[in-house]
Amino acid sequence: MKHVFRMSAAASVLALGAGLAQAQEPVKACLITKTDINPFFVKMKEGASAKAQELGVELMTFAGKIDGDHETQQQAMESCIAAGVKGIMITASDTKAIVDSVKQAQDNGVLVIALDTPLDPIDAADATFATDNYEAGRLIGAWAKGKMGDAAADAKIAFLDLSERGASVDVLRDQGFMEGFGIDVKDKAQIGDEDDARIVGHEVTSGNEEGGRQAMEALMQKDPAINLVYTINEPAAAGAYEALKSFGKEGDALIVSIDGGCPGVQNVQEGIIGATSQQYPLKMASMGIEAIAAFAKDGTKPEASEGLDFTNTGVNLVTDQPVDGVSSISVQDGLDQCWG
Repeated sequence: MKHVFRMSAAASVLALGAGLAQAQEPVKACLITKTDINPFFVKMKEGASAKAQELGVELMTFAGKIDGDHETQQQAMESCIAAGVKGIMITASDTKAIVDSVKQAQDNGVLVIALDTPLDPIDAADATFATDNYEAGRLIGAWAKGKMGDAAADAKIAFLDLSERGASVDVLRDQGFMEGFGIDVKDKAQIGDEDDARIVGHEVTSGNEEGGRQAMEALMQKDPAINLVYTINEPAAAGAYEALKSFGKEGDALIVSIDGGCPGVQNVQEGIIGATSQQYPLKMASMGIEAIAAFAKDGTKPEASEGLDFTNTGVNLVTDQPVDGVSSISVQDGLDQCWG
């Protein structure tokens, strides 16, 4: 009996040691962004990395080759699941097609958080940390309407969207702008079903400068009298400006955008962009890491902001040309909070 007791004690010590080792294993998490080039996603990665280091979370990061590269993101999801992560944060390129991979992760006990871009449906993710993208669009639309004054009634508007697939962030910003400007959006879940005569057309940009330039050139050929340009983000806006400049029309069209990166805010300061809606990617990713750490500790899942189906991480209109009835911050304030 004495020999048996010693074996049991040894087994207990081994079990305790194994338990302590398991408890000391770092929580693993993944961040999957649309690209690793856009300053927005660079700042997101910076925020996630800093918070992960602070909380002792082991972070793996992945990115698509270009905005819209669903296949690479899907492969990243599979890699994260295989690595045994407790949480995945993703800015999805294809918000519908990624849902099956998200479900697979959840079935393996992984918390999935959408950052910036809600999934379709939004509740496919366990939580969404994002700018209110509809409000971001509405702000620049309302500002453009106020800035143009009476001329808004006869505006010639170019829409430089993200992709043909119509990701949720694309639709929300586009439709928000229309509401702010006073356009009947018809179906809020769809781009392009509007019949307002002021709309010259929609072109896709892939969210980059070259795409913005090509899209603007195509729409200028359709109607060289364009005097208002909505852009999905500031890299696309920079490309649109270069295209307008090549037509000698850079002084004839008002450009509005969304992001709030330092280059974009500087473009507002220089008069290239009239106003931009600033969002806060570092905050999104930091909150995501905190949520994953909490989930790993006791299974707690994040809650949405009151009255919304996501956690709102904030948005501000940045311009030095404020208009009545539209809340905004100065360019200097925007520079103090920008990224990239």
